[in-house]
Amino acid sequence: MGSPKALLPSPDGRPFVTRIVQTLREAGIVDLVVVTGRDHDALVEVLSRGPSPPLIARNPEPSRGQLSSLLVGMDAVVHPDTEAILVTLVDVPMIAVSTVTRVVTAWERTRAPIVRPAIGDRHGHPVIFDRVLFDPLRGAPLDVGAKSVVRAHEHDLLNVPVDDEGCLVDVDTPDEYRQLRDW
Repeated sequence: MGSPKALLPSPDGRPFVTRIVQTLREAGIVDLVVVTGRDHDALVEVLSRGPSPPLIARNPEPSRGQLSSLLVGMDAVVHPDTEAILVTLVDVPMIAVSTVTRVVTAWERTRAPIVRPAIGDRHGHPVIFDRVLFDPLRGAPLDVGAKSVVRAHEHDLLNVPVDDEGCLVDVDTPDEYRQLRDW
């Protein structure tokens, strides 16, 4: 992409990571951690500019995969009273506040082990994992990641209907980024 994904400007000009943090804050998420990797210093600098910067945790080995970053984030924020964690990815920057709110509200109402937004049969981010899945997440194979936990608990999973295409927009390639800029 020519730049770390987290620092790419979204259509409104804000870096992906800034846009996501602000969206989560607007949705009422209080305890927020951003897990960084090799671009740690640049992300710290960008995130420190905003009001109420999130906690920043560095994954010393991001090459071990997404689950390794999730585990670093869990180590930073999970304590005995933590009831659930809400997880999203930096390459899904267009999530709407309303989607986050609907997912959180659905989890609060049902306490389902996994709650995620869905449009038809497509599902997106953010995803909530209830505390009953903290140990399975910690024990999941790094090469498969959280998907192994999601698959093992598919029968308990709650898909929340939303109309927010932004929860599905995953920017992994230069072509996908070009499409996003036309959002």
